Amino acid sequence: MASGIGVVVIGRNEGLRLERCLRSLLQGTDKIMYVDSGSTDGSPHLARSLGVEVLALDMDTPFTAARARNEGFLALQRLLPSLQRVQFVDGDCEVDGGWLAAAQAFLDDHPDVAVVCGRRRERFPQRSVYNLLCDLEWDTPIGEAKACGGDALMRADAFAAVGGFRPELIAGEEPELCVRLRAKGWKVWRLDAEMTLHDAGMTRFSQWWRRSLRAGHAYAEGAYLHGQPPERHWLRESRRAWLWGLGIPVVIVLACLLLGGWGLLLLAVYPLQAVRLARRGGKSVRENWLQAVFLVLGKFPEMLGQLKFLRHRIAAGKSTLIEYK
Repeated sequence: MASGIGVVVIGRNEGLRLERCLRSLLQGTDKIMYVDSGSTDGSPHLARSLGVEVLALDMDTPFTAARARNEGFLALQRLLPSLQRVQFVDGDCEVDGGWLAAAQAFLDDHPDVAVVCGRRRERFPQRSVYNLLCDLEWDTPIGEAKACGGDALMRADAFAAVGGFRPELIAGEEPELCVRLRAKGWKVWRLDAEMTLHDAGMTRFSQWWRRSLRAGHAYAEGAYLHGQPPERHWLRESRRAWLWGLGIPVVIVLACLLLGGWGLLLLAVYPLQAVRLARRGGKSVRENWLQAVFLVLGKFPEMLGQLKFLRHRIAAGKSTLIEYK
């Protein structure tokens, strides 16, 4: 058993996926904390039956994954005062048997690294193009990174020192945390190692659309918080959403008003952009084209996510969850 490692698993109504997740962790950690956000499928009972600690969130307070992870971490610290490393895992992920040992060994050998993550894969990439797109998204470069995702092993003291995740963020909380950790001199590292199997369960276009809308919201909020130099966090992603999702469509409409139907020729800029991205890809021909087409198409829901964030900022309201499952 790895000494000083605790795990925070978050979830709601994950069913079999949660069971897979928890069973994959039973032999590799000192303590597991499952944070439940109002499940109605018996998830808390399942976790307890496996000997896992359960924390049921007070749902009178707005739920976010960031808040769930923070509360799980604090509860884990109380139960495991010797906590040195904390693995955060989403309840729809199964952890690879060799991950925790490999990740801990890397942290032992690299005292300047606070966060390590590995390869997250989709369990069923063949079931839909949307699952495949997620799998391609998870295939991030090996080595020093700017951010991690929802699954990562972190130094408990570094995590606590920066105050954990921002609990009000509805998306993009992991990269935002990494911004603050890197500002304190810590490094984030992507290992060339299998980490988790994820089950996105995306089979409909509407799910992909909402997930992309959520990404646009995260880009906007990230740029609002850390868009200033030198970080410029998610400024480029936000500008791309504005350009391709709103700027170019406005130009096309104006061109049509001035030139009639000839203005529609400007629509060719979208397939041309897809061709450019596909030719630049490093995967198979099919995967390159799929990713290119959906990257271009995704700028429209991302733009709507940007507008959603701005609307909440102007109205001084709180953002609500954007779920796709």
